[in-house]
Amino acid sequence: MKSINICLEMTSSVKEFVNITQAYDYPITIKSGHYVVDAKSILGLFSIDTSKPVTVEIQSDDCADLIEKLKKFQA
Repeated sequence: MKSINICLEMTSSVKEFVNITQAYDYPITIKSGHYVVDAKSILGLFSIDTSKPVTVEIQSDDCADLIEKLKKFQA
């Protein structure tokens, strides 16, 4: 499992993030405080405050390409 901290301040960033994560088969979750949501769910992301740093947890060790794509959102 790998994790990174990101910040999605704009609606367009949330949409772009979901489009990126949906391309991967392994589970990806976001933790914000005590809330955990599916990173592939746009409704899940809109249910939490993504303007503050949140933690993305990737349930795969072979995810270097995904992490590279998510660096633009890194907090």
